[in-house]
Amino acid sequence: MANPLSNLEPKAVFHNFGEICKVPHPSKKEEKIVAYIENWAKERNIAVKKDETGNLLLSKPATPGMEDRQSVCIQGHIDMVCVAEKGHQINFDNDPIDVYVDGDWVKARGTTLGGDNGIAIAMGMALLESKDIPHPAIELLCTLDEEIGLVGANGLATDLLTAKLLVNIDSEDEGVFTIGCAGGINTIAHFKYIKGEVPEGWLPYNIVVEGLKGGHSGIEINAGRANACKVLTRVLWKASENYDILLSSFNGGSKHNSIPAEATAVVVVSPEKEAEFKKIVSDMNDTFKHEFILVEPNAKITYNACEMPDKVMTREEQFKLLASFYAVAHGVLRMSPNLKDAKGNPLVQTSTNFAIVETLEDEIKVTTSQRSSVNSEKDNVHEKVKAALMLGEAVVETNDGYPAWEPRLVSPLVDLSKEVWKKMYGTEPAIETIHAGLECGIIGDKYEGMDMISIGPNLHDVHSPAERLSISSTKKVWDFLCELMKNIPKK
Repeated sequence: MANPLSNLEPKAVFHNFGEICKVPHPSKKEEKIVAYIENWAKERNIAVKKDETGNLLLSKPATPGMEDRQSVCIQGHIDMVCVAEKGHQINFDNDPIDVYVDGDWVKARGTTLGGDNGIAIAMGMALLESKDIPHPAIELLCTLDEEIGLVGANGLATDLLTAKLLVNIDSEDEGVFTIGCAGGINTIAHFKYIKGEVPEGWLPYNIVVEGLKGGHSGIEINAGRANACKVLTRVLWKASENYDILLSSFNGGSKHNSIPAEATAVVVVSPEKEAEFKKIVSDMNDTFKHEFILVEPNAKITYNACEMPDKVMTREEQFKLLASFYAVAHGVLRMSPNLKDAKGNPLVQTSTNFAIVETLEDEIKVTTSQRSSVNSEKDNVHEKVKAALMLGEAVVETNDGYPAWEPRLVSPLVDLSKEVWKKMYGTEPAIETIHAGLECGIIGDKYEGMDMISIGPNLHDVHSPAERLSISSTKKVWDFLCELMKNIPKK
């Protein structure tokens, strides 16, 4: 298969990225990309280590004259969020990402691109295989399963890295240096599905919420976008106030770190209440469009007749489920009183995402995700969400979460990076902390004293089929990375 990116500049970076896009690498199914990277390194006599979790570390000695410099670790994750446009056919486990060039952008036809975080691996590989770029001893750390809870970083061996400087390439704005991030935790609920009788003569309908923008639950959580699962809950709550409907299934969302863009529910409706049901859904569609007219111009709520389901919930369980869903918070809970983003706007401090609802055989499973740059607030909002879920008599569990990456007051790596960027481009880079999660916090926890920074080219609409990577920005960040390597100080 031809590589449509091989002639873009910088050639080594884009060739590697194009090759990565050919190899399936969804979260939890990265064995093909791991094998590809291992084979790639072997062909170039680049040393490779693997820890028990499966994280890879590729390493290369310093170039002549740079042996006395501090070693540097380049870091990125090898999994990608796999989301396709509605109706687009692809098997992410086996099919390549269909990349193409559109002006200054690299895009994918019908799916996410995987620039998050394939571009980091591509840059690291280009640095490792280079023969004319002066650099100190370098390591490329390729972590697994970042997108489903930073699994690889959490399982990172504490004796794998030797470098004390780390450049993470998982940020998404050129000229913005990230020096801290929020911590996070997932709160997962299991609602028992107690089956009731499907009333004879009742009418089956499918309610659909679609056309929402969705987006990354850390980066876009403050954009005021609607959550399809919360919108659908509102419709079902309104429609079921007089027990006019019985719920069969509720499904929405796909990733714990994505704002749900679509959600569907199958219900059965009393024939006597059919007209009222249709009016409620139509009225809610008008209400929703009015409330989100500027933010969600393509959103809509519709109903259509469907096949009769083989099960419905009891009215008691339906009430507890919907009441709990209605009570669970979604969105920004607190803005930071002192931290600003790159544009000088207040940074989100604490938020929660009502992420996934899945109807299974004997339960309805709900996944939510909480973030905060203050660990105590992260724990507090987790408990609030847990309480709302437990009021619906759900069994609630949590994952281990990950710590916030607190900015260092003194960072020689950040100071050097600022100096190099200003010298190259004549502007001061923006310094920020972000509300999204980065692996740096976990890595810094495991390797005390690690000096870290996160950089990246312009990468827009990640975690959605609109994801796109700027070609010119990638070149600027690559040139900066190479210049930074040349200026790493002595040990």
